[in-house]
Amino acid sequence: MSARASLLVALHSSSDCLAVGLQPLAGSEPPQVLAFPLGRQLSNALLPCLEQLLPAPRWPEIGRLVVATGPGGFTSTRLTVVMARTLAQQLAVPLHGFGSFLPVARRLLRQRPELAGVERFWLVQDLPRRGTVAGCYGADPAGLGAIAELEQPRLFRPGEAFAEGLAPELILPAAVDAPLDVLELLALGQAAAALGLAGPWQPVLPLYPTSPVDFTPQSPSQVPASPLPTISQPNLSQPGAGIGGG
Repeated sequence: MSARASLLVALHSSSDCLAVGLQPLAGSEPPQVLAFPLGRQLSNALLPCLEQLLPAPRWPEIGRLVVATGPGGFTSTRLTVVMARTLAQQLAVPLHGFGSFLPVARRLLRQRPELAGVERFWLVQDLPRRGTVAGCYGADPAGLGAIAELEQPRLFRPGEAFAEGLAPELILPAAVDAPLDVLELLALGQAAAALGLAGPWQPVLPLYPTSPVDFTPQSPSQVPASPLPTISQPNLSQPGAGIGGG
């Protein structure tokens, strides 16, 4: 880590909006946040958007990173997590990954104080024809950020039960708001820094409650017999040949 690494950077792209947050570590300065409603354009715009808040020559000033790991869009979440992992590895700084429902839960605890007095509440997102992605949370004064993720978000198929016996008012929509949620990520990052948590980058991976492909295995009798295609071997002596070439 650079001797001048004193900045905390947070990235959130689990919705159609990319939000980037910046704040001095352990400083009293207010955070800076930029939001970009990119939709499917994230792959081409991620680096330029980050540079609008923190130009690349200043990246060695980053001392800690936080990223939302999903659930969210398959491509957008994956790209941002990869970006955060790469920066953490190259700069040799801590990285913390938090699910995108966790910042929502922190906001709800402040907006609805009665939630602090219950054992658990659920956050849900309905997916048409596929089911419901749901995760379980609760206030935890001893936990990082004073909140605990009791059950990681996962997909419950239509008709599959969850939150049985829980009052309906404790099953709430997971309304992601990237500009607000990146502020929660910054707060979690500051809490991790205050505790001196290591934050290795290797365990930080995207969370995919649903498969990017709906693959249903077929029995051998259902699979038509056909010859395998012939795949020509690349000439690795040619520029650009092989994996990632061209």
